[in-house]
Amino acid sequence: MIIVLRPDATEEQINHIVDKVKKLGLNPYVSKGTERTIIGVIGPEDVLRVTPLEVFPGVEKVIPVLAPYKLVSREFKKENSVIDLGHGVKIGGKKVVVMAGPCAIESEGILRAIGLSVKKAGALVLRGGAFKPRTSPYSFQGLGEAGLKILKKVGAELGLVTVSEVMDTRDVEIVTNYVDVVQIGARNMQNFNLLKEVGLTKKPVVLKRGPAATVKELLMSAEYILSGGNFNVILCERGIRTFEDSTRNTLDISAVPVIKQLSHLPVIVDPSHAAGKWGLVGPLAKAGVAIGADGLLIEVHTSPEDALSDGAQSLIPSNFANLMYELKGLAKSVEREI
Repeated sequence: MIIVLRPDATEEQINHIVDKVKKLGLNPYVSKGTERTIIGVIGPEDVLRVTPLEVFPGVEKVIPVLAPYKLVSREFKKENSVIDLGHGVKIGGKKVVVMAGPCAIESEGILRAIGLSVKKAGALVLRGGAFKPRTSPYSFQGLGEAGLKILKKVGAELGLVTVSEVMDTRDVEIVTNYVDVVQIGARNMQNFNLLKEVGLTKKPVVLKRGPAATVKELLMSAEYILSGGNFNVILCERGIRTFEDSTRNTLDISAVPVIKQLSHLPVIVDPSHAAGKWGLVGPLAKAGVAIGADGLLIEVHTSPEDALSDGAQSLIPSNFANLMYELKGLAKSVEREI
């Protein structure tokens, strides 16, 4: 349920309601918007049905949340969530945030060269994988903690926000110690123990949609993270598996406006993993901006033919720079900016 407070509700009244809700064995989540403060209440429905929350001082009305995802829903928060990624970068507002870099961190020199090029082109976030979930056990699995150290060093030198994937609950503490933003990959979207562990941190999280997941399932996975107390979640559409085999995945571009209708969380698009081919990344990135995405996640490599992971879908720096130039004009036409 959602407790909508009157505009003149005091901090004392808010705290009183929170204390009462906790004593009932329920979990309260306070959200302060520009016009109203609301309290989302999560817990057994039988308790919620028999407890007269409307009589609490400062309460205007109580609304049941019909969606199975409570904290993620627009019912819980009508305004778009704007998430602070660090280094003065925020996502969810007017600015479309571009995250770019190699699929896997290979060396300090290579990452620095890529980082310099993407920053010059206008990217604000440097991505790079240290723990790589690969289809084949014989493929490059990443540098692990050594890769994270490289990412942290290069990110600090260039003044870029950093993002990298975590695959295992045992690695959450390690990854969060090195990066600004944690990524949950598509294969781990429903790894509920991992979602719970990340929910206990305050780090921003990029949660990728699974290859066979519905929008509802993606939002339910996000609910796991928010219910742990971490509201800094960014949803990522990266393509789903269909019968079509001309691309690596089928980018569900309609998912962006659908999610925005259902949820207050920012949504980004990963055209690289959707396409699987570098020549398709540009058109899909433009579609993402045109449809209302809050950010893009693009793979860039100085020498894709030598990349240890996903070279076929990586843009070279010059192509990335050209794409960024085109995206800036497109963003302006939809009243956004890059």
